[in-house]
Order: sequence, then structure tokens, then C-alpha cells
Amino acid sequence: MIDVARRAGVGLGTVSRVVNGGHGVREETAQRVRTAIDQLGFQRNEVARALRPGKKSSSLALVLGDLTNPFYATIAKAALEVAGQSGFAVVLGSVDEDPEGEKRAIRELVSRQVAGLMIVPDQGDHAFLAGAGVPVVFVDRPATGIEADIVMVDNEGGGRLATEHLLNQGHERIAILLAPSYYTTGRRLRGFRRAHRTAGLEVDESLVVQLPEGNAESAEKATRELMLRPDPPTAIFASTNFLTEGVLRALGELGREPAVVGFDDFRLADMLPTPVTVVASDIAELGRSAARLLLDRAAGTDRRPPQRIVLPCALIQRGSGERPPSAAKRKAR
Repeated sequence: MIDVARRAGVGLGTVSRVVNGGHGVREETAQRVRTAIDQLGFQRNEVARALRPGKKSSSLALVLGDLTNPFYATIAKAALEVAGQSGFAVVLGSVDEDPEGEKRAIRELVSRQVAGLMIVPDQGDHAFLAGAGVPVVFVDRPATGIEADIVMVDNEGGGRLATEHLLNQGHERIAILLAPSYYTTGRRLRGFRRAHRTAGLEVDESLVVQLPEGNAESAEKATRELMLRPDPPTAIFASTNFLTEGVLRALGELGREPAVVGFDDFRLADMLPTPVTVVASDIAELGRSAARLLLDRAAGTDRRPPQRIVLPCALIQRGSGERPPSAAKRKAR
């Protein structure tokens, strides 16, 4: 800062006021200071600044799963945009369903004096966060062991919506493919069961398929096995977009055409030979809502008890979910 003051021809206090957004500096002088900062490559040390009495960090942390998953990437991009508009940076931590790795990442981020944490939690106990000393907002799934804000999708309502749609098309043998039992897919299964109960139908438990892994390959294998049964399902509900991909690949190879509804939209879903019907929610709004809530908590402007924000789902009819039961037995020529 001394070098900046010399280059700009001003006092050290003037540089401090410009850097910290203070008042009482003429615009012409402030511009000289900013030019000197650019020329000298000056950069404020946010960690050191946050350690000073009365000063708060201007960084938030976001801990989530694999960033190659478009779901997580969309959340991150939206959160970054909202935080940036308020002058905050976002430090990203990526852990893929690893409770110990998540705990280490969170502790490291807290040690960097971040102003708050946004976390897509795994299935571990999060009681250790009670003493973190910063506000926490959970995204997509609630956590155990701590009362905190949560922004999530109406997973149960979405599962019910998808299943009701298939039942209304005349399907009674509906298979559901589930990723390993994370909170989200468990709630989608609840919606699946509720829709059957409302329709007065029993769920065929042999069509409730718990996959060993939540990827396209597992879904592809399970779909082949389902469709080669003597009594295959006439409709399939894929509980994540990765699973929908595997379902479609297997059906294409087998030449079968059961009705298909996926959960979460995905790129090119509307451009396939038979566009894919999906239950979709505003994933970007998950990130935006979490970031807005965390910023308010960090600023102390929101002192309400922990909030539970649930975003609605909508069914997008495109064709694959509107096939009649008779189509399921067709084979490619």
C-alpha cells in the first residue's frame, strides 16, 4: 500500500479508503489510486483482512460432489454469480460422497476464515459443524446432527408427479431405477409409492431396482435384465439423469419402447428420436437461493430460525413418457 501511495501521489490513508470502499475521496484521486494498484499488481490479502478485529471475510465456501456432473456444475455457477454480485468470492471444495474427505475439506475452508458455508452434504453426521462459528446452508439434501438452513427440490412431489403421469397413460407395471440410497432418490421412491397407493395399486417390489452404483452403466445393465423378463415393465421411471442415459442406451440396443420418464432434465433430451419426458426443477435456483440466504446470514440481516426452502418440480411432456402400454413390446426391425 505504501508503494501504491507513492505511485499515485497520495497518502496511505487515501489508499486505504479507496481499497476498503470508504468515502471522502474525489473520483479523480480514487482513479489515480486504482490505476496505481493495477500497474503494481496490488492485491488485498482477504485472509489477513478477515483476521483484523471488526473485519469480515468476503469469501464464501461451497462444498459439493463431482464437478463433472452437470447438476453440481449448475449449482456452482449460479452460486458464484450471486456471490459475485455482492462482492464475494466463492472457494470450491469437491468431495464425492466421502464423509471423511468432506469433513477435512470443511475444516480446511473454515480455517481460511470464510464468511459462510454452502454444502451439498453426504450421508455422514454433521454435528461437528455446530461449533464452526460461521453460518451454514445445506443444498439439495438435509444434514444430520445439526439444525441449519436447507434449500432443496421437492423430490417426493416430483417422484409422485412422474408416476402419476405414467399411471394416467394406462401403465400398471412401472419399474423404478434408484441410485444408491441417498436422501434425494429415497424421497423420489416415496413419491412413486404414494402415487400407487392413491391409484389403489400395489407396487410390484420386483420392479423397484436398487442399483449398486448411480451411473449409466448400472442403469443400462438393469434395464436389459428388466426388459428380458417374461413379464417386462411397460414403463420405466429413472430417478436421476445419469440413470435415464443408461435406460435409453439399453432400450435402443434391445429395440424396446416402454414409456420412460426421467428425473432432472439433461442436454439434448428434447432432440432424441423420441424426446424424453422428464420431471425437472430449476437447479440453478438451488444455487442462487442458497447463496442469497447465506449472504443474508453472514451479514446478520436474517436472524430467523433455520429455513427450509423447497423448490417445486414440473413435468415436461416430450414423447417418451406418453407411449401406451402396448408400445413396450415392439421390437426394432
